[in-house]
Amino acid sequence: MASSLPLPSTHHHHHHPPHIIIFPFMSKGHTIPLLHLSHLLLHRQINITLITTNANRPFIAHFLPHDSNIIDLPFPTQVEGLPQGIESTDKLPSMSLFPPFVTATKLMQPHFEQALEKLSHVTAIVSDGFLSWTLDSANKFGIPRLSFSGMNNYTGAVGQEVFLNRLFSGPESDDDLITVTGFPWIKITRNDYEEPLNQRVPTGPILDFIMETGIKTAKSFGLISNSFYELEPLFVDYLNREPKPKVWCVGPLCLAEPPPKKVDDDHPGAHRPEWMEWLDRKLARESAVLYVAFGSQAEISTQQLEAIAKGLEESQVNFLWVVRKNDDETNVVLKDLEERVGERGMIVREWVDQMEILKHEIVKGFLSHCGWNSVLESICWKVPILAFPMMAEQHLNARMVVEEIRIGLRVETCDGSVRGFVTADGLKKMVKELMEGEKGKEVRKKVEEIGEGGKKAMAEGGSSWRTLNELIDELQSVGNSNGGRFPSSEGESYISVDEELPLVKI
Repeated sequence: MASSLPLPSTHHHHHHPPHIIIFPFMSKGHTIPLLHLSHLLLHRQINITLITTNANRPFIAHFLPHDSNIIDLPFPTQVEGLPQGIESTDKLPSMSLFPPFVTATKLMQPHFEQALEKLSHVTAIVSDGFLSWTLDSANKFGIPRLSFSGMNNYTGAVGQEVFLNRLFSGPESDDDLITVTGFPWIKITRNDYEEPLNQRVPTGPILDFIMETGIKTAKSFGLISNSFYELEPLFVDYLNREPKPKVWCVGPLCLAEPPPKKVDDDHPGAHRPEWMEWLDRKLARESAVLYVAFGSQAEISTQQLEAIAKGLEESQVNFLWVVRKNDDETNVVLKDLEERVGERGMIVREWVDQMEILKHEIVKGFLSHCGWNSVLESICWKVPILAFPMMAEQHLNARMVVEEIRIGLRVETCDGSVRGFVTADGLKKMVKELMEGEKGKEVRKKVEEIGEGGKKAMAEGGSSWRTLNELIDELQSVGNSNGGRFPSSEGESYISVDEELPLVKI
């Protein structure tokens, strides 16, 4: 799809091809879309430099052409509250360690700035929204920074309305529906948000982090969004009423084709993984499969896990369940399930290429936590969703999937709360509805239509294709008007004094 893309018109007139630095947050779900963006930029003959850490380098190198420019910065050691050697949130023993992990990334700033000093002709820095401190570095060197958002614009727009209008300051209970000002057809509950955002008067380190991320994004050159305009035009337009940061929708990034990998026959990757062979066998028998995955960070209680296992068993559907958790209790539940369902179900306990699974024509439904990457992949491969949100903004994504774009159904909880317990019976009922029922047929039809829209947006001449070209042109024209340098704050110059010290002003 992308390899034959013509270059945007202005690119021929400059001495230096654009050079974009890409700095993903250390988490697979945040990194993968930016690797897809890297492929789109490489197709357009744009030089890229990827910034990561030592432990994350192999994962990134695997996804990029072998001659790619990757710089690894040391990840801070001896950080209070963080186990040694963990450089990705996927490896955190608990998400309660997220605040110290994010704070630790700030200690990389001097190393990042030393790396910037050595790079020439940088057109822009694209860094994850969570790495908000990179804006200060970008400003020091006079380079425009674009913040990358791994969320949709629905969540951003609804969130702005909720917080600007203080919709959670009233007496309503956590499960009462509250009408969203500005989008009166949308109703949410406090339970759609995590703490502290669901509190009447939010405070605390997570709020400080969210505020800082928002402020730094607002002061950046723009916001790169992994979405496409036709999916959520109202919400993109709402966010773009303000001149800054302009939202640039360049997705679904999962449709960016990576360069073909050279596969050596002796290499283990040359053989089809066993779960793909299992799917092939189901296809031969025309036995539709439900794919089940809840992301790498959801914390599911043993009781809830048992109910999911029982619901899947009793639903009688074929299922492929990818499980990331590896503790004794989880393993006992899953081993029992495997013995009881036999060939009808398969449980995978390692990293899988989720897109390969969703692309498989026998996969007809996705029981998902509704992380945004998973939702987009489901859309692109036209697989309807059974939404089972767990954390972060997933409850809002689930509302969008079920109520706004109507490409999925939602699990039922025993008490009606969006955070309630899902019983085995409740899950069985909704799995059967998605895979065999009338509502399942409706959402399947809708996801076909929206999936086509995503493919059109990314194809040559489509909205996301044009947006990325416009963004590159705009970055180049800004850079050229300043002789390749962006105005830095008050003309200060910086010098690196010591390997271990931050850059100091002179």
